[in-house]
Amino acid sequence: MLYTYRAVDQSGKTVSGEREAGSERELADMLRHDSYLLLEAKLPAKAGQRFEFLKRIPMPFRRISLVERMGFSRNLAVMIGAGLALTRALEALAEQTSNPKFREIVTSIRDSVTTGKSFADSLRSHEKVFGVLFINMVEAGEISGNLERALKILAQQMKRDYDLRSKVRSAMIYPAIVVGALVLIGVLMMVYVVPTLTQTFQELEIELPLTTRVIIGTSNFLLRYYWYILAVAGIGAMGMARLLRSQAGKSAFDTIILRVPIFGVLVQKYNSARFARTLSSLIASGIPITRALEVTASVLGNSHFRQSFEEAAKEIQHGKPISEILRRHPNLFPPMVTQMVEVGEETGTIVRMLLRLALFYEEEVTNTTKNLSSIIEPVLMIVIGAIVGFFAVSMIQPIYGSLGNI
Repeated sequence: MLYTYRAVDQSGKTVSGEREAGSERELADMLRHDSYLLLEAKLPAKAGQRFEFLKRIPMPFRRISLVERMGFSRNLAVMIGAGLALTRALEALAEQTSNPKFREIVTSIRDSVTTGKSFADSLRSHEKVFGVLFINMVEAGEISGNLERALKILAQQMKRDYDLRSKVRSAMIYPAIVVGALVLIGVLMMVYVVPTLTQTFQELEIELPLTTRVIIGTSNFLLRYYWYILAVAGIGAMGMARLLRSQAGKSAFDTIILRVPIFGVLVQKYNSARFARTLSSLIASGIPITRALEVTASVLGNSHFRQSFEEAAKEIQHGKPISEILRRHPNLFPPMVTQMVEVGEETGTIVRMLLRLALFYEEEVTNTTKNLSSIIEPVLMIVIGAIVGFFAVSMIQPIYGSLGNI
């Protein structure tokens, strides 16, 4: 296979080219033999990748994706491990990235490091991009003199987080698409099909059953007041978005989500996996437990999980163990979580226990998303069949009734 690659030499100079290799690993070995370190390798674009060039279009407001940050962390760890100076490694990464916004940020960080600032302090100027977790892990790595290890842990952390998000997102996409398509088809039927049938019924002077009159009435309402409906929907959406940005609104929404069958369990397992892996990574990097709990709280999406760790960060300073604080929230943390954390605290193996919890709940998220798909699909089919059947019977019944009277 012909690979297009980017590599860096011992002086930090980036080179690119094409080379035949059986696999990416074989390509890396070939380049290493020539004193080059592989940064990126790509096969020729397939049909499904023909729009890849769109990613290179400059976008001032384009977000820095988790995948880009993950690649940055992993590649930086590899280059530092190979003996490159931090500034040269950052320069190579800036040249390699295809996102102009991210290239600008990495260049800014390199310039800041060149002036004598620490890597962590340079990252703090871009906290919204990298996040509190990333910066604290890097700072711990710099203090301990093991930045490479901290970056590897970060890359692994982000990879796990990306996998979890992808699984949860994929479980939600199918029902969202089906429901969206159902609503769109329903609106089109009400706006175009029903008025035509209504005119036919009027010409035939057919007596209409209640269900047919309800559908026709709904169609007339949509056609007559659609501007008002759109305005109310827009105002409602903006009001809901504003409410969810408030602390009270977010808390209420998170409470409702946790109580929804199946989805609530999925949210609980997802946040449990994230907290366990994040906290274990922070403690393993040498970050003080109080700060580790504060950072863990900041990365959790559900406000109730976040508040429980903020509470733990405050109370642990008074000598209370984490397990005792988590035990106060049985609706969030099952007995297994509190017991394993307690054992870890008592035996001094909390990092190992948290990693086991993370692996367990990551597997649980995978299983739950699979089960969710198998449950939702037949339910959606039943709902769609019922709606289509109701519409068909309601609109066709009067026609058959009139034919029977002829």
